[in-house]
Amino acid sequence: MEFSPDLLEILACPRCKGKVHLDESAGGFQCEACQLLYPVEDGIPNFLPEEARALVPTKQEPGGA
Repeated sequence: MEFSPDLLEILACPRCKGKVHLDESAGGFQCEACQLLYPVEDGIPNFLPEEARALVPTKQEPGGA
């Protein structure tokens, strides 16, 4: 996926209006505040909140720090 730096600068989460960042390995744009992933489908970002996927929190090992 390749997007222009100008586009990346102005993209925002439609729910909270916060910054999003491209996560190519996840296949979309992540909003850390809302814990949502907005997918990129056929090279087009899909910022419809009802089609966003919840980010899965990283599991920590029991008793680990």
